[in-house]
Amino acid sequence: MKNIPLPEKIRPKTLSEFIGQKHLVGKDGIITRLLTSQKTNNQFPSLILWGPPGSGKTTLARIIASHLKRDFYEFSAVNAKTKDIEKIISHQSASPIGGPLIFLDEIHRFNKAQQDKLLPHVEKGNIILIGATTENPSFEVINPLLSRSRVLVLKELSEKDLTKIAQRGLKKLNLKIKIDALKFLIESSNGDARILLNTLEIAKSLTTSYLLHTADIETALQRRHLAFDRQGEEFYNIISSYIKSMRASNVDAALYYLARMVEAGQDPLYIARRMVVFASEDVASPTALVVANAVFQACQQVGYPECQENLAAGTVYLAQAKKDRSAYEAFMRAMEDVRKYGNLPTPLKIRNAPTKLMKDLGYGKNYKPYTDKDLLPEKLRGKKYYRKK
Repeated sequence: MKNIPLPEKIRPKTLSEFIGQKHLVGKDGIITRLLTSQKTNNQFPSLILWGPPGSGKTTLARIIASHLKRDFYEFSAVNAKTKDIEKIISHQSASPIGGPLIFLDEIHRFNKAQQDKLLPHVEKGNIILIGATTENPSFEVINPLLSRSRVLVLKELSEKDLTKIAQRGLKKLNLKIKIDALKFLIESSNGDARILLNTLEIAKSLTTSYLLHTADIETALQRRHLAFDRQGEEFYNIISSYIKSMRASNVDAALYYLARMVEAGQDPLYIARRMVVFASEDVASPTALVVANAVFQACQQVGYPECQENLAAGTVYLAQAKKDRSAYEAFMRAMEDVRKYGNLPTPLKIRNAPTKLMKDLGYGKNYKPYTDKDLLPEKLRGKKYYRKK
């Protein structure tokens, strides 16, 4: 037991030991009901467990396999190959207790072709597949696999849940912790039980005291874990929140979401590019585009960590600037007509006339550079796209 990590040592083995996710494992929870009904109809569906890191997806899969008394095989899509899974299925197909339960962590890492290979085995009931993902399965899991599985959403563990898990870990380590240190530990864990328990174990190895203080937790953590998958849903949530905060002129919120991205190591040029787009779409003053481009150039030349100051200054300027989306919205309305009507003929008088034939056909005839006459194609005469607010 000496080299086994703390999260593994205290991992729950039954639903009664499981902490959190009461909507799934409580008395009327869907997993509880599925396991109960399985006893009578001997059927259990494949599942997709969608939830944040450290919320209990792997533990739930193991508990389900134990309840069902099925052979359990655990894979990570980061390094697993479909042939490894198919090999197990072929060896287990004649099992009297039914097909194996295959747990595939980070199923979103499997591409479409790999997921397609799992589909026949799920359809035929050769396996019970439990896929775990931190990403929205609507975008990351193929529709045929989704339609043959139940998607269960796990919530981020609450402060109460994390406190219980911490207490279980402290008991195993024969430690106690100061109240302020526990609060700091829970806040720093970002809802991830695995981070919490690993931090406790590291803290124990760094001190000779049986009582942990905040300084012990800070030393063990070194740095709060804020990184996000740069192709994942949380990434898009943060950048969306950043842009919408600037649009609402909420400086504090914009700076907070900027700090989230910087701390997570997001490419500063990506953030600066979004600022350039925002300056054109949302801000009334053309100076905003000058400022945003200056921030982009500064990020190119300076890089982290210094360019975070350029990003912050640009964010404050853009968030406080007067907003006006008239030009952007007018262009979108014009684009809508282009897509709706296609290549409408332009008025003859504003066509280019580089040849005699074109002039004879009326190209450029009666053209006046300064006129209040409508210059739109005939089908769109009178249309107003730009509506100044």
